This record gives sequence, C-alpha cells and structure tokens, in this order.
Amino acid sequence: QEALVESGGNFVQAGGSLRLPCVASTGLFALYPMGWYRQAPGQERELIAEISDGGVTNYAESVKGRFTISRDNPNSTIYLQMNSLKSEDTAIYYCARFRLGSSNVGAWGRGTQVIVSS
Repeated sequence: QEALVESGGNFVQAGGSLRLPCVASTGLFALYPMGWYRQAPGQERELIAEISDGGVTNYAESVKGRFTISRDNPNSTIYLQMNSLKSEDTAIYYCARFRLGSSNVGAWGRGTQVIVSS
C-alpha cells in the first residue's frame, strides 16, 4: 500500500527556517508530479507548491520567493524548504502525489505541524 510520510514540522520563531521532507513508497515515483498543501486552523486545505516529473515548479503567491520545493527521485523524496517564516504560515503541511495527467490528488500524507510564533 502506498504511503507518504512527512516529517520536520516544529515550533519556530518568525523569520526562521524549516525543511520538510516527504518520503514516498510510490512505485515509479519519478513519473509523478508531487505537491505540498497546507491547512491552517479554520481554513480550507490549499496547494502551496508543486513540482512536475521534470522538475518544473509552481508556487502560491503567499509563499513565492520564500519556499522552495524540490525532489530526490532516487530516494523517492520531496522537500519543502521554508525560509522567512511568518505567523500566517502556521498550519499542518501535507505531502501529495498527483494522478498522472491530472490535477487530482491520488495519495496524501498524514501531515506535519508547523507553528510559527510572532
């Protein structure tokens, strides 16, 4: 059974940095576009970063210039490097594997909590 496992969530002060890895057990991992979502308290889950099978990236305006998504195909891992963190970045961060040829999510991780104090 496919599993996506996030880690790296923590409590951090505003202006700080965190790096979130997500290890996937997805077969043929390199073929799949992947992404990071987040869900803040009382809000809907939102897509904040995505990376194609070819390494092309796209970001939500709220994180552009501060967050970087990357992938390590031999280790079936994606990363989210988060810099210049703000209190509004406080959320649960979820790793996602998209379906081939679709913007629909085929598998979710369980999430990792990030808390940014102002």
